[in-house]
Amino acid sequence: MTKRLEYLKNVKGIGLFTGLAGTGKTACCRAFVSSLNPSLYKVVYLPMTTISASEFYRDLAKGLGLEACYRKIDNFRNIQERIKKLYREQKTTLTVLIDEAQYLSRAVLSDLKILMNFEMDSKNYAVLALAGQPTLNDTLSMQIHEALRQRIVINYNMQGLTAKEAADYAKDRMRICGVSRDIFEPAALEAAYGYCCGSIRMLNTLLHRALIIGCEQKRDTVGTETVMDAANEIDLV
Repeated sequence: MTKRLEYLKNVKGIGLFTGLAGTGKTACCRAFVSSLNPSLYKVVYLPMTTISASEFYRDLAKGLGLEACYRKIDNFRNIQERIKKLYREQKTTLTVLIDEAQYLSRAVLSDLKILMNFEMDSKNYAVLALAGQPTLNDTLSMQIHEALRQRIVINYNMQGLTAKEAADYAKDRMRICGVSRDIFEPAALEAAYGYCCGSIRMLNTLLHRALIIGCEQKRDTVGTETVMDAANEIDLV
């Protein structure tokens, strides 16, 4: 996903990034933002998406350092002028990251294509990245959003970790903690991967719980049985 965000940064416009919960969308966005030169990119991160169109404009206006207006049209004009001024006068590209975008209302989605329309749709002055769960693709497939969908320059769906990546990730996390030997047995890592279905967040939770159980049971290594005990505890929460 990070490479796709880099591509979007270069071409500008709207990008769509989807994936199941816990597959690392927000982490990739965070890594991407940390790589940007703050003198060349103005980043606005919007995680609150269960809002009206007017609230969305006020939130974006505040993110741009503008005084939010009561009327949506005033916020729209001020935001567009601010974006153009940043790009033309300060050589700075606005980069808007909207997280949990699957919750955006139809009104907000309809306005996004208008907000990103510059110079009669002939210029791209900003980057807009929509990150959300796969249901967002279903929403955008509706006829009413055809105009927005046609303006998406890159559409990428995150698949989550593979079995090998999950095992490597677990071992790497342990090395960062100063553990040089393999704490998790290979079969235990396979079981953990099968439970997590590629979700990094779920894998973290499961392995952390397994380590606690293993410590309580004074085990030298974490086996499949311990991982399953951890999974059962999580399911009961």
